[in-house]
Amino acid sequence: MKLITYSTKDGKKAGLLLDNLCIKLAPALKEYFFTARGVDAKVKDDMAGLIGEGLLSAQNLKGLSKWLAEAGRARKFAEKEIPHPEAPLIPGKIIALGRNFKAHAKEQNAPAPKEPIIFEKASSSVIGHFGEVVYAGFIKKECRKTARVDHEVELAVVIGKTAKNVKAKSALDYVFGYTVINDVTARSIQERDFKLNQPWFRSKSLDTFCPMGPWIVTKDEIKNPHNLKLSCKVNGKTMQSGSTKDFIFRIPEVIEYITKYLTLFPGDVISTGTVDGISPVKPGDVMTCEVEKVGILVNKVVRG
Repeated sequence: MKLITYSTKDGKKAGLLLDNLCIKLAPALKEYFFTARGVDAKVKDDMAGLIGEGLLSAQNLKGLSKWLAEAGRARKFAEKEIPHPEAPLIPGKIIALGRNFKAHAKEQNAPAPKEPIIFEKASSSVIGHFGEVVYAGFIKKECRKTARVDHEVELAVVIGKTAKNVKAKSALDYVFGYTVINDVTARSIQERDFKLNQPWFRSKSLDTFCPMGPWIVTKDEIKNPHNLKLSCKVNGKTMQSGSTKDFIFRIPEVIEYITKYLTLFPGDVISTGTVDGISPVKPGDVMTCEVEKVGILVNKVVRG
């Protein structure tokens, strides 16, 4: 199933895409629990909150979908038209993987890692489908001739329940679903930080540098997350093309590795690394990132 967050005059709302309808998720869930189960549930109208409360389990979503299909209930809870999606959620934290494809490591003149390389992107960098990526003026000013901002298409994992010291064999039990991330990177700033032996957090976390969306696809829809095509086009020209079958570290072992050191909470996101073919973008460029069976994420670069 596809779950979105969208804007209304009353603020951001959580939605379920069902049979070409956008269902208002919170009121539909509340009435479903009361009518079908006799439970007066307190339902948050917030995607991360709904995931955190366990209200969007596969069982609940299947039951809700069946209930909505009966007696024409779906239209009662549907928006008049499918709205424009925002980022599907604002994660508590975004843990990203560096160099998780051998070809990408090679194009960066770096060896393939022996264990996962993890870093964080700030949640404040998140924008949604059709959101604008701002090429900040200080990048040109500080880096001059070397100024460069790159696209990086990635499959992202949305965590569904609290995870600590998880073993790889059970790691997928902690996954709620998947979305698309464009791990936009101020490459010139990152390379400068490499030379100074400093973390590259700032180059990954500029405002608007984490496009995400257009929705979350629940885990049950993706039978094998390790055989999905990835691509990124810039102005219609394919720059990146690859497959998650070429991960160095698969999702279960990544979750085991991360949760050895820190706790993952519902709504946290893991971005699993990009394929080779990264290239610079400039104001006016349109980036189209696609992950097979998950979705297409489109963002324009604008001058800041």
